Amino acid sequence: MSEMAQTDPEGIDGVRMTWNAWPRTKVESSKCVIPIAASISPIRPHPDVPTLPYSPLRCKTCSAVLNPFSRVDFAALIWICPFCFQRNHFPHHYSAISDTNVPAELYPQYTSIDYSLPAGPYSTSQPPVFVFVLDTCVIEEELGFAKSALKQAIGLLPDNSLVGFVSFGTQVQVHELGFSDMSKVYVFRGSKELSKDQVLDQLGLGLAGRRTGPGIQKGGLAVSGVTKFLLPASECEYMLNSLLDELGTDQWPVPPGNRAFRCTGVALSIAAGLLGACSAGTPARIVGLVGGPCTEGPGAIVSKDMSDPVRSHKDLDKDAAPYFKKAVQFYEELAKQLVSQGHVLDLFASALDQVGVAEMKVVIERTGGLVVLSESFGHPVFKDSFKRVFEDGEQSLGLSFNGTLEINCSKDIKIQGIIGPCTTLEKKGPAVANTVIGQGNTTAWKLCSLDKSTCLTVFFDISSSEKSEPAGNLNTMLYIQILTSYQSPDGQTRMRVTTISRRWIDSAVGSEELVQGFDQETAAVVMARLASSKMEMEEGFDATRWLDRNLIRLCSKFGDYRKDDPTSFTLNPCFSLFPQFMFNLRRSQFVQVFNNSPDETAYFRMLLNRENITNAAVMIQPSLISYSFNSLPTPALLDVASISADRILLLDSYFSVVIFHGMTIAQWRSMGYQSQAEHQAFAQLLQAPQDDAQMIIRERFPVPRLVICDQHGSQARFLLAKLNPSATYSNAHEMAAGMEMIFTDDVSLQVFFEHLQRLAVQPS
Repeated sequence: MSEMAQTDPEGIDGVRMTWNAWPRTKVESSKCVIPIAASISPIRPHPDVPTLPYSPLRCKTCSAVLNPFSRVDFAALIWICPFCFQRNHFPHHYSAISDTNVPAELYPQYTSIDYSLPAGPYSTSQPPVFVFVLDTCVIEEELGFAKSALKQAIGLLPDNSLVGFVSFGTQVQVHELGFSDMSKVYVFRGSKELSKDQVLDQLGLGLAGRRTGPGIQKGGLAVSGVTKFLLPASECEYMLNSLLDELGTDQWPVPPGNRAFRCTGVALSIAAGLLGACSAGTPARIVGLVGGPCTEGPGAIVSKDMSDPVRSHKDLDKDAAPYFKKAVQFYEELAKQLVSQGHVLDLFASALDQVGVAEMKVVIERTGGLVVLSESFGHPVFKDSFKRVFEDGEQSLGLSFNGTLEINCSKDIKIQGIIGPCTTLEKKGPAVANTVIGQGNTTAWKLCSLDKSTCLTVFFDISSSEKSEPAGNLNTMLYIQILTSYQSPDGQTRMRVTTISRRWIDSAVGSEELVQGFDQETAAVVMARLASSKMEMEEGFDATRWLDRNLIRLCSKFGDYRKDDPTSFTLNPCFSLFPQFMFNLRRSQFVQVFNNSPDETAYFRMLLNRENITNAAVMIQPSLISYSFNSLPTPALLDVASISADRILLLDSYFSVVIFHGMTIAQWRSMGYQSQAEHQAFAQLLQAPQDDAQMIIRERFPVPRLVICDQHGSQARFLLAKLNPSATYSNAHEMAAGMEMIFTDDVSLQVFFEHLQRLAVQPS
């Protein structure tokens, strides 16, 4: 078990908490500094989670599901709900149970269980719908790359999945696929915003066009003309391939000094309208391939005039981005429409310039869509990621649809909200907290799309202000239950029920159990998510100062020291890694935005908010592995001192994987030693980091960028930017000769620690 726990910190439940023992009162919890939060992976596959072929038993008062923490009276066939203490009778089909014949949901090890729910009388297992939306305002070569990726994707789709195709430039073309004799297209003006009903009317799918008998169904869609535009992949593959072969770049003339006239917003809104003609709740995705900024119609992010630059972070801070608020408002409305239909927007943005990911973030996050940012449709980051979406088997992302998430908690626990890819369903109840973080004011959320790796962060509040006396042993435990129902990739309706328990402790008396239950990695990631969220929501929020203040408070509360004596300061091992995480977070792309565009920052934050703790921790504090002749690959310090002429370093910073060759290694490689028979060991040394990098790349979505560079080469900056600058020009005289230096004014980890110790030991 301990070995499994080391390799899989999330365990069977897919849950990690900042604190694994909870203080009993609001006052004590505020003294903990780090908020009480849980990172949950609602449908993460695990070999030990059983699947039961029937519906779960629910409490008649609070709707919680029967679980191993329920108390059972086998003689009277009654179970007591651990959340509201309601006594519930077992239904007739449980009459054979006894203490020697227990149903699976009461087994102590089955804290997570999948239920395969029977289909209702009206539900048909509907095939997924994919509407591809392709930008044609790109150069010939880029369009070629995008078209070949689309052809490959359509070949990988399940035969019964329905496919639609929309292309756009200055205008939007909705292609009719159900008419194979010649290509038939409906054209919409790119400058005009259309409501869903107007779109349906113009496509002939309005109410008049849809008055067909209710009985005629084809692949889950009423044959109301929608089948002109959405066809099973097996039927329209040939038609679509020939259509793509004929499709050229946008022919609209662009005056010199102007950007292309591109109407991304209208195209996505028309695709959403087309999906609106399918029944709501059909598993459906809009897959957008965008190659530049929107300049036409609603959702525009910049003017057509090239002399006007695309908005930067500085412009957003100074309120000097004239298009930004209006575009965000447009995408907020689109998000509401897609969420009410239960449909998803995925965005593949491939351009050297910005395309408007920052404005579209709201609709991608609320529908749980995928997002990939790359430089070109020919780049491996786009090509390999795009292929992964449609692949089956080992590589499958396990894309599921139409999820809802509900959380039940013990009395005295309130939910502030969730940060991650979901939308609030505004379901009120006693467990809703007054303060809101992320998607709040609810105990239930909509997940239009979720996959094997989807992860959400739930923030909790403790409502009791005075210590309640523990009544017997019943009251020392708290319980949280997470119910996730969704449609799995094979069309089945499933529900995952995870029930976890933690201990209430009186932290005013002693904090040992509190300290032992602190999860440093989870705490670092939760602070990163909270800081990113505050940077977006609160004007003039200074993230660096906020992180520093919280870190100083944490060290003052949990460090051991004599007042005003920095040399006496020590931290318990349960906290010792946390300051280093905060040091790297302060320097990371989540907090320091001056070097990135608003699109890149939005992209990084969306992935930070949806990945599991292990992956998100690597985004904050990359991992470094060193390869040399005389030892096995070993983890190296994330420090400039790790660079050496006779070593190869492999840096994994999540978004990119860097293979860095020391100077001597690079020279030997240039001389071709690796291809000489007597230098086999050198060839193996060069190959080892390549193999490890490929392993990381294969496991990850979006596919990270691979950078191969040499010491003193121009691309070495990808490594140097992430290292602790322990050697800079300011302390060069103290350093060993020949040591690599980083030219920066940033403080080193050592200096950061010294400041932290000095401030932590001062009386507050």
